[in-house]
Amino acid sequence: MLAILVLGAASGFPNQITESALQAWLKDTGVSNTTIGIMTYVALPYLFKPLWAPLIDRYPLPFLGRRRGWILIMQLALAATIALFAVQNPAAALAPFAVCALAITFCSATQDIAYDAYRTDVTTPSERGLAAAAVNLGYRSSAWIAAAIALVVAQHYGWRVAFLSLAGVMLAFTVATIRAPSSHIHYQPRSLRESVVQPLKELLGTPSALTLIAVVLLFKVGDAFANKLFTPFMMDVGFSKQEIGLIVKALFTVSALAGSVLGGIFMVRLGLLRSMLVFGFLQALSNLLYCALAVAGKSYGVMVAAVVIEHIAGAMGNIALVALIMALCDVRYSAFQYALLSALALLPRYGLGYPAGWTADHGGWYAYYVVSFMLALPGLAMVWWNRRPIEALDQERSAVPA
Repeated sequence: MLAILVLGAASGFPNQITESALQAWLKDTGVSNTTIGIMTYVALPYLFKPLWAPLIDRYPLPFLGRRRGWILIMQLALAATIALFAVQNPAAALAPFAVCALAITFCSATQDIAYDAYRTDVTTPSERGLAAAAVNLGYRSSAWIAAAIALVVAQHYGWRVAFLSLAGVMLAFTVATIRAPSSHIHYQPRSLRESVVQPLKELLGTPSALTLIAVVLLFKVGDAFANKLFTPFMMDVGFSKQEIGLIVKALFTVSALAGSVLGGIFMVRLGLLRSMLVFGFLQALSNLLYCALAVAGKSYGVMVAAVVIEHIAGAMGNIALVALIMALCDVRYSAFQYALLSALALLPRYGLGYPAGWTADHGGWYAYYVVSFMLALPGLAMVWWNRRPIEALDQERSAVPA
């Protein structure tokens, strides 16, 4: 469990480097929100990782076992690319800056593939709940720490020192990878076809498959849009990079962890369908709290209320969506199917950069968060439309691994 927690932290650490830190750096250079929105597309490797996941599964490296070898190589590559990122100058040239950011997200996404597989291999069925909690704690805490380091160090010493510090921390994670227990699973697919084609046939083989996949795609659209330009919004409202790193991001992380726990507890009572409807409505409604912050300006009280409530509700919605994805997976092919469905769930998060930036620049932040509420409504409608298939899936949840 300690290895799962620490490697989960290594998995989450690069995430905010190419989100919050990148956005704050670009904001400091004076570029428009539209440009910042376009630059968020460097995160697309997180979305496309199912394309090369079968290769990681099919071709293990000849050291540290089938999974840890890939994790170690990606951590070394991440440390190198983050250090290279530190010497870029986005004010002078955006192209090499974007290439470096893209390299970071590619290595991070590949590390995620290997880590998810490692966690699956070493965890017994009775340990899956504890492993899920360890992953959530490690990933979210580490993502916040990375953002805090970047923003606070940049505030006092500049962005170059900030990113060199992050590269050093990333390098330190290799110690955990080397010392982690080995996986005892040595199965290898006989071909790439076996790894890809059959799981797709199973996933798409039911009459309601496409509409349920649409639920996965649309359920978090409003929430993803609301958080797409979270850091530039907070900076425009008047909060400093240090305040965002130490206060806002801490509230963000603690609230998300609390929401995950509450979501799990309430799902036991509500079941999958009612949880998706209730949590989905709450995550949509809570986005409107940022409208109040846009009007109030720099107000700690309004900021705390908005961030805490919105991220609790968003995390509860995420728990319901994860449960749906698990229920959709065939136990024989859950690794590839889960990677594919989770990538579809992430599509709004990584595909809304330009429209988010354009809306912020041309409509203002108040209109931006009204739009985020409206974007959440189709997902709720799709849940209601698919209520019978979702209820049927809920009855079969006990057959799906946690």
